[in-house]
Parts: sequence; structure tokens; C-alpha cells
Amino acid sequence: MWLSTLLLAMRSIRRNLLRSFLTILGIVIGVSAVITMVTVGNGATLAIQNQIAGLGTNLLQVRPGQRMMGGGGGAPSFKAADAQAVFSQVSSLLAVAPEARSNATLVLDGRNWSSSVIGSTTDWLTTGNWKVADGRIFTAEEQMAGAGVCLIGETVRRELFGSQTAVGTSIRVKQISCEVIGVLGSKGQGAFGNDQDDMVFMPLNTLQRRITGNTRVNTLLVSMQDSADPDRVKAAITQLLRERRKLAESEEDNFNVLDTKQLGEAFSSTTQVMTTLLGAVAAVSLLVGGIGIMNIMLVSVTERTREIGLRLAIGALEREVLLQFLIEAVVLSALGGLLGILLATGASIGLSKAMDVPFVFDPSINGLAFVFSAGIGVLFGYFPARRAARLDPIEALRHE
Repeated sequence: MWLSTLLLAMRSIRRNLLRSFLTILGIVIGVSAVITMVTVGNGATLAIQNQIAGLGTNLLQVRPGQRMMGGGGGAPSFKAADAQAVFSQVSSLLAVAPEARSNATLVLDGRNWSSSVIGSTTDWLTTGNWKVADGRIFTAEEQMAGAGVCLIGETVRRELFGSQTAVGTSIRVKQISCEVIGVLGSKGQGAFGNDQDDMVFMPLNTLQRRITGNTRVNTLLVSMQDSADPDRVKAAITQLLRERRKLAESEEDNFNVLDTKQLGEAFSSTTQVMTTLLGAVAAVSLLVGGIGIMNIMLVSVTERTREIGLRLAIGALEREVLLQFLIEAVVLSALGGLLGILLATGASIGLSKAMDVPFVFDPSINGLAFVFSAGIGVLFGYFPARRAARLDPIEALRHE
């Protein structure tokens, strides 16, 4: 009975292919919209997590001022000695790097490029998970002497050198000549949309003495061991810096300590909330598609009233007629779900490439969308099917 009922439903759908396609269009759009929103949202979440992880392993950023995004304001900056004190007096740390930044125009053989110049120690490479793709890092002697040496990011290498070899060549950074001793491995876009490869890295003393003319340090980068307790480390750093900055107990911190892992979790949580919201909005179109199926099924019942009456008159049971129309509705919605999944896969791949985020295939959301679309067929197909099954055979045969 099940096989014959399914064949009857398929024949009915095939007789009206255009109408059947228009009937399931709402389901196709609804399923594809839900899957696309969730897939792209998951890809964006993963991209943010990767970008935050690219800032460094178990990284804490310590900056002057009471707000991370508001700048230091009137708060005093750090000194290189603060980084040394933190590393020597706080346990469970891998490296601590003082960081100072400036902007400068880079010049090579008539080519100019504006970029960010970072001054620090070689521990900066450890805190930021940086790799040297070509060349070497500067030595402790070069750091102490403030030597004119630097490493450049991939963007700077591409813009200034093109296909030429960068290592061993000197470039002008603002007013000083700087020998390129290494090229850093590419990291791409950062967590805040910046190009991490568009920078020059040089010894801290070189930047302070020959470019900025001061000893200010903008940031302390603290890389913790995997086994470290972030809260304990943050508390220890806070207490030490309060003592070094001579803050009274009644005074607020004039610096802030940010855990980049917590920042990544906050960004990911926000993205997931937006993904869920967009998915819920897109799911409304599934209900609209279900209403469309119910309307067409009601029209189908009216058109096939004499056929239904004939089947009932020759002995078909009400449940068989009910099953026929119910299966027809489920087949329509399930077919719409399959087409929606195919459309969503193509759209997700295209949008992921356009937005430069990973394509994350989630079998659970695809399976859930398919099951939900089939459920829509049961829900909205039951009423037309029940109406067909309860027709009076005599009145149905008289129907014109």
C-alpha cells in the first residue's frame, strides 16, 4: 500500500511540474536561506577565532589608560624595564615584550610605501606567534646598540621589492637607513580588519632613539604558558604594575590588562547571536512555504474531487486517501528541502569566498533543515489530506 500510494503521489506531482515547482519554491528559499546564514555565520566565527589566535598564544595585552579602545589619555606610558620586571617577578610566563609603534614612509629606489613601524625585543616574535620566512632576527648586541636593522612583513616586501630579494638590501625608514635582515611569515588580515603583514619590525632602542625620540612603550605583550591560570596571572601583573606606578589603594588602575582569548570569545559569542537571529528570520520563510503547500493541496483536492469520489466508491479506505495526499505534501516539501540544501551549499561557498571566511560545512544544520522541511509537509498537508479523505463519495462523484 505504501509503495502504490507513493507512486500515485509522484504521478500527481509529475502531471503538474510547473505548479509543483512553484509550490515548493517557498521551501527551497527558506531552507537555503537558513543554511546559508548559519554556514556563513559559522565561517565568520571561525575566522574571528583564527584571527584572535593569530595575535598570540595565551596572550595578554597591557596598555596605559582605563579603557582598551579609548587610548591612554593622560596615563603614563610604560618603560622597557616594566616588561623585564613582569617577566622576572610573575610566574608561568613564556615571554614578555615591550612594544612601541610609529608610522613612517618607507623608500626604496624611488618607490614609497606608508607603513607601521614596530619596535620591540625578539620576544615580540614569541608573543605574536611570528615566524621568520627568510633571513634572521636581530641579535642582543644589535638591540642594545640600536642598530639600523629590521625585518619586514610580506605586504611591505611585495610593495617595495616585488620579485626581488629583500634580505641584505637597505631601505629608508623615515630618516634612517635600515638593512632588511629578514622577512616575516604572512599572517593576513587581523582581528580588527588591519593588515598584519603591513609593518616593519626593528629593535626597540632603534625606534626610540632614531625615529620617535622618546622612551615610551605603548604596550606590554605577555605570553602565558599553556598551564597558566589567566586570572591569577592578570592579578599578579596588576599588583606589580600598581606598585611600579606608585598607585595608592584608593586610586584606580591607570592601565588595563586584556586577555585576547576572552576578546575572541566575546566576538564569537556576538557573531553566534547574530547568526541565530538571522537564521530565525530566514526560518519564517519556511512557514510561508508551508502555507503555500497547504493552499495548493487544497486546490488539488478541489480539482480531483471526482477522482477521490471514484476511489472511495470502489472501496478505498479514508486512511488510504488521507495517506495519498499526505505523502504528496511530504514529497513536495522534502524535494524542496533537498533543492534548498543544494542551493545553500553553492551560495555558502560563493559568499565564503567573497567575504574571505572559511567554508564550514555543518551536517547537523543541513539535516535539521531537511527534517524540518519534511515536517512542514506533514503539518500543512494534513488538513487538505483530511478534507479529501472525508469527502462523501456520492457528492464527490456529482462534483463538476
